[in-house]
Amino acid sequence: MTESIIEILLVEDNPNDVELALHALKKNHLSNRIHIVRDGAEALEYVFSNGAYEGRAPQNPKVILLDLKLPKIDGLEVLRQIKSNERTKSIPVVMMTSSREESDIVKSYQLGANSYIVKPVDFDQFVESMRHLGMYWLLLNNPPIA
Repeated sequence: MTESIIEILLVEDNPNDVELALHALKKNHLSNRIHIVRDGAEALEYVFSNGAYEGRAPQNPKVILLDLKLPKIDGLEVLRQIKSNERTKSIPVVMMTSSREESDIVKSYQLGANSYIVKPVDFDQFVESMRHLGMYWLLLNNPPIA
């Protein structure tokens, strides 16, 4: 049996935010091919098919939803490594964080983030944000063929 292609890689350490994101994606019928990792080191292992993911076919997700504040390796370093690698630099990376700090926003875009979204606190607003994200990155966006 072949491994299904992951469309969304969710990099989030907060279990409540993971549950909220999964619920929002499911409500919008966008949750069938999502993979969750809980820290920056695991995210890099997944993307680069090494460590715990050694042997995984090196298929890029359609989009990475990346939290900024992660254990082990922070989101900015994960972003830097993804965008500095020839095979992975074209993967759209959406920073999804609670940080409204201008320095975090500027640094994210300098490192190649495709979008920076501050997580809404209100559930309905979060569901709507996830719907727009999914519609754009999974259905409307035309990435280069790997």
